[in-house]
Amino acid sequence: MSGLIGKKLGMTSIYDEKGRNIPCTVLEAGPCYVTQVKTLEKDGYEAIQLAFDDAKEKNTPNAMKKHFEKAGVTPKRIVHEFTRFEKGSRKSYGEELRVDIFQEGEFVDVVGYTKGKGFQGVVKRHGFSGVGDQTHGQHNRLRAPGSIGASSYPSRVFKGMRMAGRTGNQRVKMINLQIMKIILEKNLVLVKGAVPGSKGSYVFIERWS
Repeated sequence: MSGLIGKKLGMTSIYDEKGRNIPCTVLEAGPCYVTQVKTLEKDGYEAIQLAFDDAKEKNTPNAMKKHFEKAGVTPKRIVHEFTRFEKGSRKSYGEELRVDIFQEGEFVDVVGYTKGKGFQGVVKRHGFSGVGDQTHGQHNRLRAPGSIGASSYPSRVFKGMRMAGRTGNQRVKMINLQIMKIILEKNLVLVKGAVPGSKGSYVFIERWS
């Protein structure tokens, strides 16, 4: 699995050769820099660590400063490991990876974090209907969850009970998104369909090799 770290810029649409309008997500993919190379002998598995997006030096911990200095790159905001990089093109410290590792028409997986929505009730979080058509005999429980379990038996709340809680900000992988267009000079990739996350959020573009 090789790939790049990127940033979601927004959505647009393009037309294919048959005149069909295709919704696309615009991703800024790279340039990424190799900050660590893990080997089977030393680490027990093979992987490369990539870094993306410049960070201010004053906001970078000293340990990370040394880590980036070892690779010969400036401090970055995010690092991520990719395993199973192409055997024939093993990367070295400080090497730059750009969007040209991808090709138009191929399929990739994109990992992102959904928009966080904070603490939400059961209607928004799980799609409970509430009490929409109230008649006589009830009040002040329009969006309440209702019973969460009997008292005498089982005398407990079952695991997995749908209740109110923190919503969103979950890791989601969209698989088999087709690359519709690559703009090399701006490091942009247009993938078909939607990608989780808000504008400006980081994503991981993965390709199984």
